[in-house]
Amino acid sequence: MEVKDILKNLREKNNLTQEEMAKRINITRQAVSRWENGETQPNPDMLKVLSREFNVSINTLLGSPRTLFCQCCGMPLSEDSMISREKDRSFNEDYCTWCYADGNFTYPTQDSLVDFLVAHIPNPENQSEGERRKMFAIQLSQLKHWKK
Repeated sequence: MEVKDILKNLREKNNLTQEEMAKRINITRQAVSRWENGETQPNPDMLKVLSREFNVSINTLLGSPRTLFCQCCGMPLSEDSMISREKDRSFNEDYCTWCYADGNFTYPTQDSLVDFLVAHIPNPENQSEGERRKMFAIQLSQLKHWKK
């Protein structure tokens, strides 16, 4: 779906006219119309305003052009409800809600996350705990949060 369609759907989902949406985010009705006609797109600052005001991630506003993965645990972030939030409730598209919330990380060390993964991730190949710890540590070390 294109940005213009996403913005129109967002407006309609919230039962707003172009005028009402414009007032809600302090722009002109003509700007909303140009977005919906595909003549222009919101700038980065306006994308942040739209994200906050309508509780959707910037990635969603842009039509999910990239697949997001938690940079702490590696989980795919396929829905906005899985994306973490900062203290100000804005989205942090780098982390999932289980690894990062309100400006704080759940797992203070990589070892603490590995402990959780070993205890909760199925082990269909019956690998030893040591093998699993090593495998998880290698995978996690590729993520932004754990890179040294």
